[in-house]
Amino acid sequence: MSPTTRIGIIGAGNVAARHAQVLSAFPGVRIAGIADTDLPKAEALAARYAAPAYPSHTGLLEAGGLDAIYVCVPPFAHGNPEHDALSCNLPLFVEKPLSLDQETAEEIAAEISRRGLPSAVGHHWRYLDNLPRARDLLDGRPVRLALGHWLDKVPPVDWWLRPGGSGGQVVEQLVHVLDLARVLVGEVTMVHAVPAGPAEEGVVDRATAAVVRFAGGAVGTLATTSLCGGKYRAGLEVHADGITLDLGEELLVVDGRTIHEESGAAKVRVDREFVNAVQGRAADVRVPYPEALRTHRLAGAVARSAAEGVPVVLDD
Repeated sequence: MSPTTRIGIIGAGNVAARHAQVLSAFPGVRIAGIADTDLPKAEALAARYAAPAYPSHTGLLEAGGLDAIYVCVPPFAHGNPEHDALSCNLPLFVEKPLSLDQETAEEIAAEISRRGLPSAVGHHWRYLDNLPRARDLLDGRPVRLALGHWLDKVPPVDWWLRPGGSGGQVVEQLVHVLDLARVLVGEVTMVHAVPAGPAEEGVVDRATAAVVRFAGGAVGTLATTSLCGGKYRAGLEVHADGITLDLGEELLVVDGRTIHEESGAAKVRVDREFVNAVQGRAADVRVPYPEALRTHRLAGAVARSAAEGVPVVLDD
């Protein structure tokens, strides 16, 4: 690897732009190319970093000279970019959700493991300042009740309301909360979800509620909706013996009184640690692809339960 770590980005939307801004501020890191099927969009983002733009991810990969790839595409576009990047033996950072289906994510995880490549997924909540504080406060106090929620508006992208575009709110947004629940409460063994009706043909469920059972004995509820005028609430509330924590991207509230604010550094840390891994340095990558796959399976189980109207039991 050259002294400069050269990173290619597949996708040129808002999330890709955020990663590009963070990465370009790291010493010894260069944005080496940006690809998007909307070429003017790729060109506009690439111009900020004096990088070439490509109308497809294959053009970016064929140009060569890369040390790692970021895949920042809508849920429906996952699969080929990851497989093609892995065929070039490139470390991979993938934005969530991993895919619309389970099979694609399973195949990518297997190939990453086979090649022994560094990987990371954009579950930046794992890098929140308040997550270690929450774990310390819960030490010795098993959680017995967990309440997860993502109450928000429809994001301003044309694919989000289509089942074949986003996969629905559980897969596309609540997955952050599900990942947090796995950290603070443990693995889920059963979920029973129901969507609000009547369903609109060709439109994702606008609200979903679920009950869950955790391996450690805790129970929980999940609630999502995209009917709000803006982001109303997104996070995880947990109740253990003598303590209640409410954790989200911006705050940790303890017992409804003590408030701990976030520094906002989580979105920088998730990139810094992946780059450290790519550069062969000591790295704290908290969500490599195989770990994110466990959360993706859980999100898929919630979505499947809502679609089929029956409880889903998860394998340990």
